[in-house]
Amino acid sequence: MPTLHVCPLSRLHDTVAETRASHVVSLMGVTAEVPRVVAEHHLFIGVSDIVEPLEGHVLAGAEHMEKLLAFVRAWGRESPLVLHCWAGISRSTAAAYIAACALAPERDEASIAAALREASPSATPNARFVALADDILGRRGRMVDAIRSIGRGAEAMEGTPFMLQLGGS
Repeated sequence: MPTLHVCPLSRLHDTVAETRASHVVSLMGVTAEVPRVVAEHHLFIGVSDIVEPLEGHVLAGAEHMEKLLAFVRAWGRESPLVLHCWAGISRSTAAAYIAACALAPERDEASIAAALREASPSATPNARFVALADDILGRRGRMVDAIRSIGRGAEAMEGTPFMLQLGGS
């Protein structure tokens, strides 16, 4: 069964090695330097972890979510996909949730959100990412509502790497 793995930047190399991932999505500030840990199939999306415009930062837009969706849809699913951000708590958990909703359209948004919460007590998906993707995927607010229903994650400086399966919790 295809799996999504989420981790902070500090655990990227270990997570890719342990999972034997073929694809990586990096969600970091536009000036961040992220080492390539897979020769190909590495998407870098330069966005800040914000939900409203802030001078000196890049606010996620529909174009960023479209790039993410195109990349995850092109992923062959033969081996795992790793998504990471700086702390592994907000941008990457939102991206994993978005990927799961896009790649398993038959699954209920609330069940995916519940699986996310069970897999990661600290997950606090970026609300802007989720709202943008909800609109693009035509989920009519259900993605936003589902993430709102699981609430803010436990306080943490850095998330613990976790796995989210596409086919169920």
